[in-house]
Amino acid sequence: MKKIITFVAVLALLVGVMTGCDTDNSSSKANTGGKKSENSQTVSTDGSTSMEKVIGFLSEAYLEENENIKVTYNPTGSSSGIQAVSEGRCDIGLASRNLKDEEQINLTATVVAIDGIGIVINSDNPVDDLSVEQVGRIYAGEISNWKDVGGKDAPIVCIGREAASGTRDGFEEVTNTKNKCKYSQELTSTGDVVQTVAGNPNAIGYASVASVNDSVKVVSIEGVEPTIEAIQNGQYKIQRNFVLVTKKDASLSEAAQDFFDFATSEQADNLITQAGAVPIKR
Repeated sequence: MKKIITFVAVLALLVGVMTGCDTDNSSSKANTGGKKSENSQTVSTDGSTSMEKVIGFLSEAYLEENENIKVTYNPTGSSSGIQAVSEGRCDIGLASRNLKDEEQINLTATVVAIDGIGIVINSDNPVDDLSVEQVGRIYAGEISNWKDVGGKDAPIVCIGREAASGTRDGFEEVTNTKNKCKYSQELTSTGDVVQTVAGNPNAIGYASVASVNDSVKVVSIEGVEPTIEAIQNGQYKIQRNFVLVTKKDASLSEAAQDFFDFATSEQADNLITQAGAVPIKR
């Protein structure tokens, strides 16, 4: 009888210990799971296709220092991105234009970079300066001979980017040539545009300033060359802002605010330059 009682007592003790271990392990798993969920966060961005490279460079560099935070990018276009942040469907909207008056009521725009677009011609072309109006009229086919803008008597060959290009979108917006351009060639990269212009004495093209090399001539626009300083202070006119859009009446999550602060800091300037844009003036 004593042996039976002793066995039952020992068995009860073992069950209690095992139950305690299971409880502790479950608690430990729950805590670990909670910690992982707490540290693994996502910052969602939505909008401008033109800002793909800028956001790409910024998010990759940010991830290197913040392994538990993922920055997503949904390339839907500026207006869609603005609407998405307004409706709370993303943390940060991306726009390659300034906000309209009605959008500014509930949203805040912070310029993160500037897209300076250079107008390039063949190095042998004697033309040195054009106005924004002249550039627009050239691409619209209204000016078709170089002699009409101070050059030789030769037909102008307009080189541009493909329809999906953010650079093309920005160029046509600034020069007011949306759906008006008469392209001789539509190419898929900035490098192709520069190379084609370099090989054709009658060609004209456009490219992000940071991507232009010495194989072509960059014309000044209304007497202003597209230097970083001229782009930053707004004197060079063929440019547009890259904007981060946030809601006025809602705070960003801790992770989104941290990424926002990084993207708008001096630390990001070199990354923005690598992405082919111009950092803001500080």
